[in-house]
Amino acid sequence: MSIFEYNGSALVAMVGKECFAIASDRRLGVQLQTIATDFQRIFKIHDRLFIGLSGLATDAQTLYQRLVFRHKLYQLREERDMKPETFASLVSALLYEKRFGPYFCQPVIAGLSDENKPFICTMDSIGAKELAKDFVVAGTASESLYGACEAMFKENMEPEELFETVSQALLSSVDRDCLSGWGGHVYVVTPTEVRERILKGRMD
Repeated sequence: MSIFEYNGSALVAMVGKECFAIASDRRLGVQLQTIATDFQRIFKIHDRLFIGLSGLATDAQTLYQRLVFRHKLYQLREERDMKPETFASLVSALLYEKRFGPYFCQPVIAGLSDENKPFICTMDSIGAKELAKDFVVAGTASESLYGACEAMFKENMEPEELFETVSQALLSSVDRDCLSGWGGHVYVVTPTEVRERILKGRMD
């Protein structure tokens, strides 16, 4: 088993019309044994920028703490929040400097620019960025997430439709992966608000 699959995870970010959604499952496992059913994989950097970390849970928490530290330094120096593109470059650089003993994480970054244009990207454990205009996925359920998102995605979705689409894609995908599941955690971010919802899923 790959170390990336040790704890199990499912992450997806999807763009809508001047909004984006980022969602994850809630299971923390050690291989096939479930340890927790309310594990947090999505973290808020600021009101318009979120990061999801799939992979090894301990590395995800360590990486998140380092990213918060770097972002606070940026806020103190620049007196403004970081743009999503800048933050993606920061995450990439942070991962690449540890390339000989990497963090076993695959991040998914989603944010809104100053012009309310959604930005999403993912990268591998050494920081090679993969940008997308529709959706990005990560984690052990990524194969079934690709299929579900490909089938359900439409352009210029309103926030409520985007929530429905990303939720259905997530729930149908984790049912096909025994290492992720136990419900979902969804954030839908618009220029004016952040909506957080918990999904109930199959408990097996």
